[in-house]
Amino acid sequence: MKINKRWEIPWHIIFFIFILVLLYPIFYALGFSLKSLQDAYNSPLSIIPKNITFENFNQLFTSLPALKITWNTFVIASVVTIFKIITSFLAAYAFVYFIFKGKNVIYFFLISTIFLPFTITMIPNYLIISSLGLADSVWGVILPQLADAMGIFLLTQAMRSIPVSLIEVARLDNMEHWRIMKDIVLPLVRPAVTSTSIWFFIMAWNEYVWPVLILKTVDNYTLPLALQMYISSEGGTNFTVAMAVSVITMIIPLTLYLTFQKYIIGTFVSSGIK
Repeated sequence: MKINKRWEIPWHIIFFIFILVLLYPIFYALGFSLKSLQDAYNSPLSIIPKNITFENFNQLFTSLPALKITWNTFVIASVVTIFKIITSFLAAYAFVYFIFKGKNVIYFFLISTIFLPFTITMIPNYLIISSLGLADSVWGVILPQLADAMGIFLLTQAMRSIPVSLIEVARLDNMEHWRIMKDIVLPLVRPAVTSTSIWFFIMAWNEYVWPVLILKTVDNYTLPLALQMYISSEGGTNFTVAMAVSVITMIIPLTLYLTFQKYIIGTFVSSGIK
């Protein structure tokens, strides 16, 4: 469907306004992280600092173990991503290329867990982690997140685009399944694996609810927890430092998304999600 040329400019203006609305919080956080507190109070609506200062970042790194907190966030996000992509890849391969009794039923119930609210599994997971003695540790945050039904769904959809005859020929040549996965399937679904991995990483990096239940010591905190802690205790008097935490929190996931956005969008579109 073609848009009438006389409507092109109004539509472009509307889209441009939407883009500005979406980007404004990012520029707001960046601008206020480089402002002095006095400048921030004098011009609360202006995102451009009069005098650029890095005092907010300096105060952040002196008042909190910011490097340790950033490292905790990176470790949790990386380990969760690695395990999720491995379990999703193996499960997707089994659902697509293996034939076993009840496969469709198992797949249906597995994918249906995507629609379960986190609050349903939150308390059981918390009790299990506490009984294992993993409360207030990064492993307590990681353990319940070693598999993901959405990842299985996305990679299953990607693998279904590979002709089954290709796998059958490989099996006739006596290729083992691990070699088929490594030499045939993985290269063909690499964009889907890459985009799903980035999505896993961003979700784990930004996660707040589950870590706040498990982590109690500041040294074990992640960046979202540090941001909430600072805002709740001092945000009313020195919110420029809170903006500095926001900038550090969003740098890595935003960079990853901008770098691999075409793979992420392509994976969701090819999976039938509009």
